[in-house]
Amino acid sequence: MVSPSDIVLILGSGPRAPVAAGWPRAWFDRIVTINNAWNIRPDWDDLIFPEDFPRDRRPVTPAPGQRLIGADQFVPAQNKSGGFVFAGGTMAFTAGYWALEALRPKVMAWLGCDMVYPASGPTHFYGTGTADPLRADVTLQDLGAKSARLALIAATRGCHCVNLSEEPSKLLFARLKPENLRAAGIRPVATGAVSDIIAAENALSYGVPSGRYWEESHRFDAQALARIDAQWRTTWESLPHSAGYAA
Repeated sequence: MVSPSDIVLILGSGPRAPVAAGWPRAWFDRIVTINNAWNIRPDWDDLIFPEDFPRDRRPVTPAPGQRLIGADQFVPAQNKSGGFVFAGGTMAFTAGYWALEALRPKVMAWLGCDMVYPASGPTHFYGTGTADPLRADVTLQDLGAKSARLALIAATRGCHCVNLSEEPSKLLFARLKPENLRAAGIRPVATGAVSDIIAAENALSYGVPSGRYWEESHRFDAQALARIDAQWRTTWESLPHSAGYAA
């Protein structure tokens, strides 16, 4: 059983993600990497990846204490927060919901997960990759709203979501410099509004216990999901500092 970790870095594969290679480890209690991002620094703690992540891109011999987190672990964790249809079916969000459940952090800080892709040039730190969040997917109609959902649910659990990137981003999280993470504070959020939106989600009965929501996509009404997204975004934007946080 992993003990609670106050400051969790969630590291993706955006072009600027390698800047994290030079950051002091003391800034973080745990480093969660997504897909290829484990290559950025050797002292990562958890590598989370989907079932279709190629085996030849996974570490052959993880160091003692390093863990590989697959669907058998992240699907149950995400289901506890409403499942993939409402959370958004891309790993930047899945990593957050898994970390929230498994690590119980006080701060989750993202880098390399902006989900904004240039028209030309490298899309990822390792070159050109597939822009997974931009695929046609009913769960990804509004990436900003999905980030608001994650941040608001995290806040009800005493966890602050921030973005360490200085680049354009789909993430609506408050921006923060990594050296200031331990000073990040959190204000109360409108828990009643959060409960009301979750109740609206539950009323749609879009749960998919297996996590393979694409196999049941015929059940999901895009307009109904867009209305839920709008509620998350509106709730987020109505909070002080557009995030409800004191950075």
